[in-house]
Amino acid sequence: MKHGFACETQGNLFFDVARIIRYHRPRCFLLENVKNLVSHDRGRTFSIIRNVLEHELGYCLHWRIIDGKGFVPQHRERIFIVGFLDKNDFSFDTLSLPDPLSGPRLSAILHPENGSEKPESHYTVGKKAAVSEKYTLSDKLWKYLQNYADKHKKAGNGFGFGLCDHDSVARTLSARYYKDGSEILVSQGCDKNPRRLTPRECARLMGFGRPGQSDFKIPVSDTQAYRQSGNAVLLPVVEAIASHILPHLQN
Repeated sequence: MKHGFACETQGNLFFDVARIIRYHRPRCFLLENVKNLVSHDRGRTFSIIRNVLEHELGYCLHWRIIDGKGFVPQHRERIFIVGFLDKNDFSFDTLSLPDPLSGPRLSAILHPENGSEKPESHYTVGKKAAVSEKYTLSDKLWKYLQNYADKHKKAGNGFGFGLCDHDSVARTLSARYYKDGSEILVSQGCDKNPRRLTPRECARLMGFGRPGQSDFKIPVSDTQAYRQSGNAVLLPVVEAIASHILPHLQN
């Protein structure tokens, strides 16, 4: 698969962003991308981005790679880029972030399944709002994922499923989660196959709501919901950066 500007479907998105910035000339912007943006193509991709934003558009840039697991139980490293049209003393060094080693665990976003939240759609059922059986992996899929992991382990590779419990921090949620859910599987004990996260749990994992809450509407199919969550930005990280930006715009 091609990445960066060589990707025919996504490689030109940055230039669409640059076109929008050039037209509207905002006083400030905030961009997010995968952390490997800095090192992609030996740094050439990020060099092009900096050249366009700094020299062609005239913005002062600041960037930092932040792991969101201080906010949510997910290891998700992303680069955040802030650009100001006017020079000021903004710095990521003074951004206050929670300790990633003391962040929440998966239990913070899972359905409690004890009746403390109301059943929702087809995600949870019954008086205790237990997770629907549709999210439990079939014997066939579970066996395939185990065999796949064993194959790559013997070959010395690190590919495989990510089995979690309530005290875990999950791997990065991706847009492909709808395919088999392999990167984040919730253990249901030795006598039962693990399950995928529900779309509601995926939304919470990205910072959109908490257990017992369903204010964030999910009006789309499970497949589309998984894709949207995997492609989303971590809401609490963006909120923290936006709050850090605000005083510099007010001044």
